[in-house]
Amino acid sequence: MRWLVGWSSAAAGVAGALGGGASAGATGYDGETVQPVGSHLLWGDPDPLWAVGDWRPDEVRVVSADPQTRIAVLGLCGASDEQLRVALFAARGGALRHLTAWPGSYTAVVQVGRRIMVCGDLAGARPVFHTPWAGGTAYATAALPLADLVEANLDFPYLAALLAAPDVPAALDDSTPYDGVKRVPPGHALILRAGAREIAGYEPVASLAVAAPPADPERAVDGVRDALVEAVRTRLAAPRHVPGNGIDPGPVPGMGPAERRAARGMPVPGIGADLSGGPASGTLALLAAGLPGMPGTVLGHGTGAGERLLAVTFNDLAVGGREAELERAGALAANPRLHHVVVAGGAEVLPYAELDGPLTDEPAACLVSVARHRARLAAGSADHFTGYGAREVLDAHPARLADLLMDRRRRHLVRPVAALAKADGSVGSVMVPARVYGAARRLSRTSYRAGLDGLAEQLRARGPVLDGAEDGAVGASLAALSWGRPGPAARWVTGEALAEVSVRLQTAARRSALGPGQRPGDFRARAALSRQAAQVRVLEQAAEIRSQRLHTPFLDNQVVRACRELPEALRVRPGARAAILRTVLEGAGVPEVPGGWGTPVQGVAARTARAGLRSAADALMDVFDRPLLAQAGLVEARVVRKAVRAAAAGEALPLDGLADLISLELWLGRLLARRGTCWTGTPARARAVPGGIAPRRGALASGG
Repeated sequence: MRWLVGWSSAAAGVAGALGGGASAGATGYDGETVQPVGSHLLWGDPDPLWAVGDWRPDEVRVVSADPQTRIAVLGLCGASDEQLRVALFAARGGALRHLTAWPGSYTAVVQVGRRIMVCGDLAGARPVFHTPWAGGTAYATAALPLADLVEANLDFPYLAALLAAPDVPAALDDSTPYDGVKRVPPGHALILRAGAREIAGYEPVASLAVAAPPADPERAVDGVRDALVEAVRTRLAAPRHVPGNGIDPGPVPGMGPAERRAARGMPVPGIGADLSGGPASGTLALLAAGLPGMPGTVLGHGTGAGERLLAVTFNDLAVGGREAELERAGALAANPRLHHVVVAGGAEVLPYAELDGPLTDEPAACLVSVARHRARLAAGSADHFTGYGAREVLDAHPARLADLLMDRRRRHLVRPVAALAKADGSVGSVMVPARVYGAARRLSRTSYRAGLDGLAEQLRARGPVLDGAEDGAVGASLAALSWGRPGPAARWVTGEALAEVSVRLQTAARRSALGPGQRPGDFRARAALSRQAAQVRVLEQAAEIRSQRLHTPFLDNQVVRACRELPEALRVRPGARAAILRTVLEGAGVPEVPGGWGTPVQGVAARTARAGLRSAADALMDVFDRPLLAQAGLVEARVVRKAVRAAAAGEALPLDGLADLISLELWLGRLLARRGTCWTGTPARARAVPGGIAPRRGALASGG
């Protein structure tokens, strides 16, 4: 893991004189200096900043105008030092948005005297956290170090909301799994003035009252192409890094150099990409391979000739169904600029096959399938492109149909509704169009507050969605045509925990009487992107390969902005994502893609999850023998064990809800089993959740 951490104290004399020196820290319990473990000091007291973890030298840059005015950029940023210096002077006057407008994925921190400004990203893949500490505010790009610093306990209402309504921002609010540690929302910046904190948005939000002017589809797609090409080019232009020390430790009988490297869990030097056969990974692989003078040049032509892009495809031998995608990946890999590697995985990499793993900053459903991802990434390169986030930034959330109705663009509903009827096998029936249109019309006329109140009532009454939603594409779309809906794991959450979440929702509804200032479709799409970005962040930590960097260009600020300019009428067309990416490739000089480009694969994920549950049923019974979630009052162990057995036997249950439950239980076990802390100069007790989980009774009476 890599993060930055610092603080802003209320008084300049707390830790040193203004301007700092070569050291920094704060006084601990016994007068010792508190500093993060394994840290590199970027600037010193009174408001110090550290970079923690295995940052590459080119990933940490500090540019100073004077001892009290400086900017630190951590991550991959396409701005030159001169651009950073110009931006620093602009930020001194309070302008922040331009700090987020460079290509790449990074976190920018600006210090102007005693004022600190930390910018989060638009997607939420590089979040910022903060907590009150020592009369001021500590901040970091990871929550666990702050939880250790203040010895935070678990935030049980947040964990309940994470199970009951994970897609509803009002339920999660700005909380984290750690009590007292807060999250800066995507598209916002944390501003600290001598310890006092302020959260400020830097991105304009579409008005709920006035329709946006119609966007030109061709110009919008050109903008997506330019942003994607620039995101890929920025990563290819960064310095190359050889994994480890670049020296083969020596021969192993019966193993060649590549086999020795793979056995040691080290990536291949150079540039690589996922090549699943889907349009997102295929687009990135072809863009990265096709830029002139970059990796992917044909042997004997151009600068750096012979360095082909390593394309990695995962072939699931345990569960079939992806043969068409594998064929498309093979057709794409026929490009002479690509070197294709197929990683085969059997029962040993099914979901739930590996229930032990590293502790991540936060829980996420991907923790149950880490073995699959690690097997693929271990065959990848030191810099590896992935297509995560493409669906969320390009696709149309079903709630966008309500946005079209609000703008009186009814004719644009015809094609998506017809596609839904076809997918549901109801071609020719008038029932599907009528139901979808009716649901979209209701949502367009439902206020944000009424939507939250309705969801709160549904959770209190354990409404029909908790007992079983309608199957199929139509059922999923109808359920998504709302301001928020219960999560797939809500059916197994205790009534008391659901009541807590309903109280949070009603409080948020009263606090936000005017709504979020966005249309329901745009609001739901942003929430879905934020959740996916959080999943990718946890996956990167859990499946981390030493010396490897995962690159997710679709989550870059500039790519997200370009995708938000796409008109809704273009998004809602069936196959819009594949068509947009095909146009992007054509504009970048890749005229042909394989047949079936963008054709979705149906049902494979569910079959894979069920096969994993079947194989790991006994191990999961042990996990839920005395679960920590039950001690916290969030579930009943008997109910979860029954659900795991039923799902393994083939009963129709929401498998993604079980993944949420099991991954949260695994994460809690890893958190409580850890030893040590993220800080030096503190006693052993100075870590998150020092007292473990105490059984909870009467949570509502405590005001949770």
